[in-house]
Amino acid sequence: MYINCKGQLIDLSTPRVMGILNLTPDSFYDGGHRESREEHLHQAEKMLKEGADFIDVGAYSSRPGATDISEEEELQRILPVVENLAKEFPGIIISVDTFRSEVARQCVEAGAALINDISAGNLDEKMMETVAQLQVPYIMMHMRGNPQTMKDLNHYEDLIQEIIFYFSEKIDRARALGINDLILDPGFGFSKNIHQNFELLSKMELFQTLDLPLLAGLSRKSLIYKTFHTIPDEALNGTSVLNTVSLMKGARILRVHDVKEAVECVKLVERLKN
Repeated sequence: MYINCKGQLIDLSTPRVMGILNLTPDSFYDGGHRESREEHLHQAEKMLKEGADFIDVGAYSSRPGATDISEEEELQRILPVVENLAKEFPGIIISVDTFRSEVARQCVEAGAALINDISAGNLDEKMMETVAQLQVPYIMMHMRGNPQTMKDLNHYEDLIQEIIFYFSEKIDRARALGINDLILDPGFGFSKNIHQNFELLSKMELFQTLDLPLLAGLSRKSLIYKTFHTIPDEALNGTSVLNTVSLMKGARILRVHDVKEAVECVKLVERLKN
């Protein structure tokens, strides 16, 4: 199972790690911690040295109830960082976390190699067409509504069946447009309560029927720290546990804040399997 990232063929037969580089002041975990060009480059360098295969750059906070920002502000935040990363780290594989097609286009032109869309095209009707034109891998996540409304849109008759149907429709549209490399993110924490998040993880292997790589984004999320009645800062151990479970259930990419620990999870699970 391979994806083509601007000419680099990435083999996903061994799971990969995607490090998160937040540029938002209001992210649920590390918002506002890094503001300067040097801080962004230092964090990216740290993640690359720890073994990150991808760096996922986002400038629009998608936490529940996050403040909406304009496309112009998102571009002002993200474009210089993508340009700097591509310049400073030749060969880096940059993923752009955006649901806006114009942000996706400009970032790919600046050096990004993947698009990570929390809405799978629902929040911008031009997104899939743009990805098809750019010919980059497309990460499609399951979510209802938008970051401002999603927490109230969590009623399901059959959680897994409905998400599989959602992805089936999205895959058909993406393929019809000519998108070659697709990755599925079941959307932990998006339009799902804590019980539903654990159900989703417990049955994650069922998504392998769609025959596409799965991404797990569990890092320091509320299903972990609310279970322990703590805060995101104290959720690293729980993140490693659930990352390990997701790998056992078929995840091919871990999207994380803590790269070193995720790389260790991958190595141990691969050693166990082999």
